[in-house]
Amino acid sequence: MPASLPIPSTDLAFALDLADLADAVSLPRFQSADLTIETKPDRTFVTDADKAVERALRERIEAELPGDSFFGEESGRSEKGSRRWIIDPIDGTANFLRGVPNWATLIALEVDGEPTVGVVSAPGFGARWWAETGSGAWGQQAGQDPRKLRVSGISELEHASLSFQSIEQWDVAGYLQPLIELSRAVWRDRAYGDMWSYMLLAEGLLDVVAEFDVKPYDLAALVPIVREAGGRFTDIAGSESAWNGSALATNGALHDAVIATIEDARAADGTTR
Repeated sequence: MPASLPIPSTDLAFALDLADLADAVSLPRFQSADLTIETKPDRTFVTDADKAVERALRERIEAELPGDSFFGEESGRSEKGSRRWIIDPIDGTANFLRGVPNWATLIALEVDGEPTVGVVSAPGFGARWWAETGSGAWGQQAGQDPRKLRVSGISELEHASLSFQSIEQWDVAGYLQPLIELSRAVWRDRAYGDMWSYMLLAEGLLDVVAEFDVKPYDLAALVPIVREAGGRFTDIAGSESAWNGSALATNGALHDAVIATIEDARAADGTTR
C-alpha cells in the first residue's frame, strides 16, 4: 500500500466492501447467455443482475447500518435520517446487456444532503475508483497499486477534450445548438458514456463532461471523486446541486467558460428560458 494512501474511514471501508460484494454478483452474469432482460416503464432496461446486485447491497446495508437510509435505482428509497446510501447497481445497463465492458456499480454515502463517499467499481474493466471528502480521489487497476487522481491543467477551451454523452440527451433537453457550439469551441469531442467519462476526467484524460436526464443514483458516487481530484461538479447551469436533472463536470479551470459558451449559444438560438 503506497504510503500516501490514507487509511480508509469506517464508511469508506464499508463502501469498498460493498463494491467487492457487487462485483461478486455482477461479473458472473456479464456476457451470460441466460441473462434476463426487462423493460421498465421509463423504457430503460433492467436485468436480473441489476436487481440481484441492488438486493445484495441493500440487505448488507440494512443489516449492518440499520439507522441509515437507502436509495436504489431499482428498489426505491427508505428515509431514516441524515445518512443515505445511494446505489446504482449497474450504471450502463445497455452496455452490460450487449457485452460491452463500460459499466459499473456506483456506491455513494450522502450525509446531510452532500455526497461524502463515492466508489465506482467496474469489474469489466478490472478497475475501481473511490474518494472520500478530504482524503483525495484514488483509482486502481487490477494487479496494480492504487494511484492518486488529479484532473488536467488545461485552461483554454480550444485545447480541451469534451465528452457529451449523447446527442439525443441534448436535443431532447433543448440544448442541441449549444452542444454544437461547444463542440466547435473545444479541441476534441467524443461520447465515452456513463460513469467512464467522469472517471477519465478525474484521471486528467478528459477536461469536460456534460449530460442531461440524470438521476441522483447516476451521479452521487461520481461527485466526491471528481471534486477530490480537483475538479468541479454542478448542474448544466452551474448550480452546486447535482440533483437537477443535468450534470457538468470539469477540471475546474474550464467550468465558467463552458457555462458561458452554453448560455451564449442558447441566447443566440432564442432558447433561453
